[in-house]
Amino acid sequence: MYAVIRSGGKQERVAEGQRVRVELLGQPVGAEVSLEPVLVVDGTRVLATPEQLAGTVVAARIVGEELGPKIRGFTYQAKARRRRRWGHRQHYATVEITAITVPAGR
Repeated sequence: MYAVIRSGGKQERVAEGQRVRVELLGQPVGAEVSLEPVLVVDGTRVLATPEQLAGTVVAARIVGEELGPKIRGFTYQAKARRRRRWGHRQHYATVEITAITVPAGR
């Protein structure tokens, strides 16, 4: 069984026990969170519509935080003496998927 979750405007395929890096969730390390499923595949069943996914929960636990790769940029405008260097490093939360539960009868 696996699910496709939505978090931070991005989608990620997950299975139970898997660790995934998502954008910060605003919760402390060790907190239990539920992520929004977009698709759930269980053997031969595929649940994709909002009616089918009603009550479906992807439970996860935040296990840590980490930094993404450093992105460096440089802007330059010729003949105007304008130069600017900038950098960015995104913060991520590492979550472990603890359960994917589908209500009985779906």
